[in-house]
Amino acid sequence: MSITLEPYLSFNDGQCAAAIEFYQAAFGGTADIMRKGDAPVECDEAHKDNIMHCYFKSDSVNFMACDGMSEQPSVMGDNIHMSLNFTDEAEQAKIFDHLSAGGKVTMPLGDTFWGARFGMLTDKFGIHWMLNCNKTPD
Repeated sequence: MSITLEPYLSFNDGQCAAAIEFYQAAFGGTADIMRKGDAPVECDEAHKDNIMHCYFKSDSVNFMACDGMSEQPSVMGDNIHMSLNFTDEAEQAKIFDHLSAGGKVTMPLGDTFWGARFGMLTDKFGIHWMLNCNKTPD
């Protein structure tokens, strides 16, 4: 089984860039950023510069982050997801089914525009999970 775990932080509308700069000053490292306006999905003009996805990596600290949606402000303490990255879709489905038992699926497993199968859920203990399995090109 090949799974990695990284935290995924969600910030209130427009705060992610400042948070990334703050963490870069503390840990060094780099940030790979995709803005909402760069994604192949609709985005209103006011939010095009917000961060849709950021992967932060330093020698000792790795995490992912984004700007939340303005209509759903992030609640501090409830804005962290555990993100699992898989290499095997069968293992992803097995873990997804187990973690969702007694909990709530917020996004069923499905194909994405970034070339992965992805799903989200909150388990029966209130922990938020994201499960991503990158598809290999044929």
